[in-house]
Amino acid sequence: MAGMKTILVTGGTGTLGTAVVRRLQAAGREVRVLSRRADPAGEQVRPDGGPVRFVGDLRTGDGVDAAVSGADTVVHCATMLGRDDVRATRVLAEAARRAGGDPHLLYISIAGIDAIPLPYYRAKLAAEHVVENSGLPWTILRTTQFHDLLATVFRAQRALPWTTVLSGVRFQPVDVRDVAVRLAELAEKGPSGRAPDLGGPRVRTMRELARAYSGRPVLPVPLPGRIAGAFRAGHNLVPGNRSSGPGFEDFLADR
Repeated sequence: MAGMKTILVTGGTGTLGTAVVRRLQAAGREVRVLSRRADPAGEQVRPDGGPVRFVGDLRTGDGVDAAVSGADTVVHCATMLGRDDVRATRVLAEAARRAGGDPHLLYISIAGIDAIPLPYYRAKLAAEHVVENSGLPWTILRTTQFHDLLATVFRAQRALPWTTVLSGVRFQPVDVRDVAVRLAELAEKGPSGRAPDLGGPRVRTMRELARAYSGRPVLPVPLPGRIAGAFRAGHNLVPGNRSSGPGFEDFLADR
């Protein structure tokens, strides 16, 4: 990678953000992390050669201007799992505009959010619109669900004698490290608009994934409604653009 870019990663201490930070640092980039948690050594420090860490709150804007100032690219991985995603994205975009220099705003989103009427997906779609209309150069990458998410869903049922799954629903889980690689590539490439969606290496039924997770009995539950119907229709899948990285069983074996 030519030259030296300063890249801010929001949500840089989360599952995806941590992987993105590691990937960017391995590529020799100057990396900043915006986190709501205070570092014990204080703000704007580089502990043990790690990224420069800024403490800030995307809901209120506190500390965000300082984190964005001087950044060439902002990789927006932070999520509030609801309506606050729209507010947080708007606060971040406004801070980036005030900072000047037209930093590249790179947003991670979810495959199928314009066809699956989950409230969280609607919030993510609205946040995409904020990015697109921010006046900044931008990129949006949509991906399928992470291995970690499905593992969390199955783990939450460990006290039951079986694992409940959605009947007729398939997933195409992707490894968070593959997503981090793609985000690092897009950060280097520069503004790309809507990048091609990224999915995992295999499409599997939720029943198959649950059995791979624990081997316990599986209870398929048919759910009515538009949300379940959209999942059954496969709107959450990206069959034409698959990663070459670890599948779900490989992810489980590495844990």
